[in-house]
Amino acid sequence: MKKLIAAVVLAGAALIATPAAANAAGYVPTSNVSVTGSTVAGGTTVVNFGAGSFVGNETVNISVTGAGAVTLGALPTTTVTKAYTASATGAVTPRITLPAGASGTYSLTATGATSGNVGTAALTAAPAAGAAAGGAATGAGTGSLAFTGGTISALALWVGGGAVVLGGGLLVVRGSVRRQRDGQIAA
Repeated sequence: MKKLIAAVVLAGAALIATPAAANAAGYVPTSNVSVTGSTVAGGTTVVNFGAGSFVGNETVNISVTGAGAVTLGALPTTTVTKAYTASATGAVTPRITLPAGASGTYSLTATGATSGNVGTAALTAAPAAGAAAGGAATGAGTGSLAFTGGTISALALWVGGGAVVLGGGLLVVRGSVRRQRDGQIAA
């Protein structure tokens, strides 16, 4: 029984400690990242990860997450991923075209397939020229409601899952101790 308890506790600890592996990757310094272009709805933005950000000629996976046209349950976010090849100096410059109805912040993550280096950038989309600013009421009823729900971060899920695993382990240990104590009293 002690071995089973130890195995459950170790498995729970490994599950909680797994995100620490992400910290082993190198990160691209913010001084190597620049954002230029138009960050308006429908505009094109250029994100430059300078020389030395990645290993020369390596594949760099670019993911952009932000408000999209598709809503899955209560999560109105969409992630788009595309692979780029870094230059010989390790630089990569993806061009991001925001959707016509873009609003809010879009998160860009660049991950080197060989080096494991991770670079990030945030793009805040402004409404396109001539688009109605949010919050203005229209008599014709053509406005739309803002998304007022919330999203759960990955960290919150890991903390919650870890608490459940830890609580389950404590219940197993408590039951084992109680059985041992009852066994000693009966003897």
